[in-house]
Amino acid sequence: MLERMDIFFENRLSGYDDHMLSHIEGASEFYKYTAAQLPMEDDSEVLDLGCGTGLELEAYFSLNPNVRITGIDLSVAMLNTLKAKFPHKDMKFIHGSYFEIPFEDKKYHASVSVESLHHFSAEEKLSLYQKLLRALKDDGYFILTDYFAESASLEKECFHNLELLKQEEKITDHALYHFDTPLTVEHEMGILTEAGFANVTILKNWSCTYTLKAEK
Repeated sequence: MLERMDIFFENRLSGYDDHMLSHIEGASEFYKYTAAQLPMEDDSEVLDLGCGTGLELEAYFSLNPNVRITGIDLSVAMLNTLKAKFPHKDMKFIHGSYFEIPFEDKKYHASVSVESLHHFSAEEKLSLYQKLLRALKDDGYFILTDYFAESASLEKECFHNLELLKQEEKITDHALYHFDTPLTVEHEMGILTEAGFANVTILKNWSCTYTLKAEK
């Protein structure tokens, strides 16, 4: 049964961090690796898309304690957990969908997203990445760590299965529902390029999880 995205994560908040770190291949490394790719200057502004409980931020604050973070997430419960983890850090919390929330132009030195965007379509991502590009400073960049489909046929199958479930459950609204629909890494890189990013590269991967860097 499909669950709305925010409800899905709120129902699994207890033990969420342990699950992510223990049950996803490479997670004990890729959160730290992702953090190490972000700006190290004290005055850096970083936008975290789907920040959740801030596993990547735990590692990042150890490297850059004075960075300013704007975190966006659908789940109030996760944002509250994140606030409790870092009560004295310079953080702004935004509850809502990063597809709908406007971003200030040329505000951020970098943006990051970890294990969040594999739930969405190419069309949704294209508009988000175009908006994100405008939000980055002229020398800004986006670090994306996520898992990807192993083939185009698997990517297509995931979206087909989601549509079948929506039909079976008579879901006709436009709310965000939790179901994994990863693109291939090649497709993801193509969307980032189409959105206007000048240089998109693979930095590292752990099986099907990759870290990409998209430079403005």
